Amino acid sequence: MFADTRSLAEIRQALDAGHLHSEALTEEALARARTPEGRIVFTESFEDAALAQARATDQLRKVGIPLGPLAGIPVSVKDLFDVAGHQTRAGSRVLAESPPAKMDAPAIARLRAAGAVIVGHTNMTEFAFSGLGVNPHYGTPGNPWDRNHVAGGSSSGAAVSVSDGMAFAGIGTDTGGSVRIPAAFCGLTGFKPTWGRSDLGGTIPLSTSLDSIGPIARSVACCALLGAVLAGEQPRTPQPLRGLRLAAPQSYVLDGLDDAVATAYARALSALSAAGARIDDVRFDHLAKVPDLLAGGGITAAESYAWHRRLLAEKGDLYDPRVRSRIERGAGISAADYLDLLAARADQIATMDRALAPFDAAVMPTVAIVAPKIADLESDDDYSRFNLLALRNPSVSNLLGLCCASVPCQRPGDLPVGLSVVGRGDTDRHILGVAVTVEKVLQDAGLGLPEAGR
Repeated sequence: MFADTRSLAEIRQALDAGHLHSEALTEEALARARTPEGRIVFTESFEDAALAQARATDQLRKVGIPLGPLAGIPVSVKDLFDVAGHQTRAGSRVLAESPPAKMDAPAIARLRAAGAVIVGHTNMTEFAFSGLGVNPHYGTPGNPWDRNHVAGGSSSGAAVSVSDGMAFAGIGTDTGGSVRIPAAFCGLTGFKPTWGRSDLGGTIPLSTSLDSIGPIARSVACCALLGAVLAGEQPRTPQPLRGLRLAAPQSYVLDGLDDAVATAYARALSALSAAGARIDDVRFDHLAKVPDLLAGGGITAAESYAWHRRLLAEKGDLYDPRVRSRIERGAGISAADYLDLLAARADQIATMDRALAPFDAAVMPTVAIVAPKIADLESDDDYSRFNLLALRNPSVSNLLGLCCASVPCQRPGDLPVGLSVVGRGDTDRHILGVAVTVEKVLQDAGLGLPEAGR
């Protein structure tokens, strides 16, 4: 775990200086992907294409050709992005016989244009419909801090590929926390941008109203670089901010916190306050209405059922029953119900926007629990209980149109805990600046630090 903790910028500098070579980096990443653990992390490795691209990048760099910001850096992508010449399985047996994609998804094309070496498709919860990362078809990636625990979902393989040195960044999707949950559970940084910041074309959807494309990496600066590439924007290093005014929500997101999470959250707030941030305890009572948006399965169930209903009729027996049951809840949501949900969501987005206006950001636990043990998820009741706890806090950002970065905040030796820096929609660069500040304060206090060779 954490075989190389350097940032993307540091890797790029070493490549440009000739101290590293893309071919060697890619060979090492692929070698790790061939291990027994790696074969669970990836549903498919793109060995030949990745090595060919790495060699070509080394040659271009050698003769002085200008290269993109990710040139020669191994990156993994979740198994619901189309990659030309490869199947897109979405972690499911249902699509195991699907034809290879004819072209790259726009997000993949942007990564390639920036020079990233795409090393493979990473494992995930089937069709991205869970926050735990359990997959009965291709195996469940174990948490790098303790393989007996889940890595979080749905972008489970994306996080483990980074922590185990199979990639320097992982690209996932986030509908209710699917980037931030595995980042929090695995001691990494994850970023969920404002909905619509990145093109979702060529990506198997879960909920078209809520899906976002986001990165998992080792730092906020790494996520900012990747987020800009995915959005087709000019990368800019987020600058630390001074005199932060932060809101600490006192309702809903603090209900039933695991003791380890509550303790880590209190330490993080104490460190921020000691560093000069003004932290206001705010009720945010309107968050109590968030569960109304989940009635009957909510928007996600309605939109996922619309996409899956024909596949369910043809191949329903191939689905993970726990995923199928969640999708099929959408069959009971009428068009009128769906429109009511959209209208209620719009009202709640406006309310949250007004509530956040006086603050630079809100800070809250990314997930209410630490990563549960895989063995504790065997019964459907336990699985459902842990899944709801994993999804509750991060889904607030998706449902209320927010952007959010999760940074690790645990003490050395403890299971990872994430702290979320949350802002209004379309304030992504500002929130990344706040998150850079928060990240530095926490690390200066000895919190959220990577543990090499764990």
